[in-house]
Amino acid sequence: MRKLLCGLMATTMIASPAFAEMLELEKDELTFGFIKLTDMAPLAIAYENGYFLDEGLFVTLEAQANWKVLLDGVIGGQLDGAHMLAGQPLAATIGYGTEAHIITPFSMDLNGNGITVSNAVWDAMKPNIPTDADGKPQHPISASALLPVVESYKAEGKPFNMGMVFPVSTHNYELRYWLAAGGLNPGQYTPADTTGTIGADVMLSVTPPPQMPATMEAGTIDGYAVGEPWNQQAVVKGIGVPVITDYELWKNNPEKVFGITDAFAAENPNTTLALTKALIRAAIWLDENDNANRAEAVEILARPEYVGADADVIAASMTGTFEYEPGDVRNVPDFNVFFRYNATYPFYSDAVWYLTQMRRWGQIAEPKDDAWFDETAKSVYRPDIYLEAARMLVDEGLASEADFPWDSDGYKAPTPAADIIDGIPYDGKTPNAYIDSLPIGLKSGDIAG
Repeated sequence: MRKLLCGLMATTMIASPAFAEMLELEKDELTFGFIKLTDMAPLAIAYENGYFLDEGLFVTLEAQANWKVLLDGVIGGQLDGAHMLAGQPLAATIGYGTEAHIITPFSMDLNGNGITVSNAVWDAMKPNIPTDADGKPQHPISASALLPVVESYKAEGKPFNMGMVFPVSTHNYELRYWLAAGGLNPGQYTPADTTGTIGADVMLSVTPPPQMPATMEAGTIDGYAVGEPWNQQAVVKGIGVPVITDYELWKNNPEKVFGITDAFAAENPNTTLALTKALIRAAIWLDENDNANRAEAVEILARPEYVGADADVIAASMTGTFEYEPGDVRNVPDFNVFFRYNATYPFYSDAVWYLTQMRRWGQIAEPKDDAWFDETAKSVYRPDIYLEAARMLVDEGLASEADFPWDSDGYKAPTPAADIIDGIPYDGKTPNAYIDSLPIGLKSGDIAG
């Protein structure tokens, strides 16, 4: 079969100018890992649409049990790369948890997460939430509406528990951000206590994404932060209500990345370019023509080898809508963004934001100067690889010159106050000033523990 595929590719190369820059690959058989979430879509589409094969890559995609197993697989070489939490390459590179130099040449998406609470918690929150002209809850919903509920739990001597997917996940930092913006302390980490619950009003713990709804239904947690389709699954099952999406929390925030070891990139530079090209093509396909391909993407993702959830549940967010309370369906066209707004470009400023949150909550225990944040971001996020791959696609007629930020210094323009739920702007070039502007958590000169 492999000989047949190679023969077909060779024939296509002769006939099509799209292969004018076919790279001489150092390694052509690759295994990539992923977690069953809709934002693994670029991997599935690159495989199903033949973009990996177009680059001469024979790829196997393997679902992983959890984020730790996935990271260990990449570090140990069982996986050549993987769909990763953006915090994982950064944490590994600075030695928080398992130490290894992981890089990302490709950011997989923007937005895509939500925070869901149980029906009982939602019923207790609703009296604290303003309504709009139609009598529906006014969005975005602040965690200040949750504060009286948490206080009532405390009065009864009960902990208020919420789930997130991993200590260095976007979900952990977004949940903490939302809680803190509403006046609730989500707890601190120290080198001696890595539970992250020191001084916490809300107790956060790790739950794998597909298990979130069942864990909440069992009463083990009162709510959770997770990617799709597991917020919409709570609505379908009638067990919970999403209260806020991360698009409402921080407009067009960065989400997952594609991670490989620095050693893999150094040993396989052409293979790294080839896989990045295939992923960029997949992202373009997912967003092109105003998301015209999303219905087809939903059908692919619903297959058991990928996300394995009902197509209707996946479509609820992937096709531009989001359901909060049953029947409260709202248009959120940018809930999942895979290419527009330079979603695939690995911006240093995105990396710096994750590092500020690690510092804020004590995962980075010691003060760091602004130069450290910049240097760390540049050691992990690799726009140089990304732009080289993009240039090849443009030259091959497979992408548009106008779609890439060729002249960027790697930093986005500062995020304005209006785009963040607490009204505090973010500038990646001044991380310590940003940390000091946040009301709950460590300040730039503090030491954790």
